[in-house]
Amino acid sequence: MLQKLKHAPTLNTIRMVEETLKNMDESVITIAELKRRLPKQVNHNTLKTILEYLDESNKILIGIKGITWIQNDNPRLRKAIANGWVWKSK
Repeated sequence: MLQKLKHAPTLNTIRMVEETLKNMDESVITIAELKRRLPKQVNHNTLKTILEYLDESNKILIGIKGITWIQNDNPRLRKAIANGWVWKSK
């Protein structure tokens, strides 16, 4: 059973954060910098909830230096991963 969140984000807020992270030029961004780049202000606890969700769904990686977008929607990459590749040594 899901617990009720005190700071439950809306779908629009989640998508806004996703798009900001997806479209950033840098490979790593801090939470403070992310807050500055978001088109609308987001409550800190709500942002933490969104980042936790994105991390659990393997869309971002949160490290010591910041946040990195890791999800890749490239259909060729997905096909290669699904089909696998076997290394044949001589």
